[in-house]
Amino acid sequence: MCSDAAAEGYTAWMNSPTVSWKRAFRSLYYQAAPEPDDPRLTRGKLALLVIDVQNVYLSRKDPSQLSSSERATYDAWTPFHERMSQTVIPTIQRLQTRFRHDGHEILYARIACQTRNGRDRSLSQRLPGWNNLLLPKDEWESQIPAPVAPEGDEIVLTKTTDSALTGTNLRLILHNLGISQVVCCGIFTD
Repeated sequence: MCSDAAAEGYTAWMNSPTVSWKRAFRSLYYQAAPEPDDPRLTRGKLALLVIDVQNVYLSRKDPSQLSSSERATYDAWTPFHERMSQTVIPTIQRLQTRFRHDGHEILYARIACQTRNGRDRSLSQRLPGWNNLLLPKDEWESQIPAPVAPEGDEIVLTKTTDSALTGTNLRLILHNLGISQVVCCGIFTD
């Protein structure tokens, strides 16, 4: 745990106009680590991966129809939904436009199950709480929203676990496409 003075100093440093992208979002733990090299992106080796941008995460109920406890949950999620509509979706659209213009691949990873009852989901997707979603692959909730939907033959991977790398054949597809550099964006990109 750090002292208040250290936290204030870290906050001042993070808010400094001279902080580059290389340090702007680092945790205190990595503050003294050396800066990474600038990325060197290579045409023909680069793809955009849009992760977990799905209707289920962006839709909201009518707040006037909610109970007081449901309304409290609704209000708690309002900053997330505002950021999604005002920042994340427009940023993904700009990335898609640029990648398409430059002829790069765009791929999508979404959480969905192959069966209606979800029996094919991973154990992590069956846990109570946030992960306990039943998203059959053909239902509206599991689809990618229209503003950022795939175009043409852009590849959509359906994962029944948290990771697109362990829950799909993404590695094989990237290898087959000759992709070695991936820019990730979306909702759950940790």
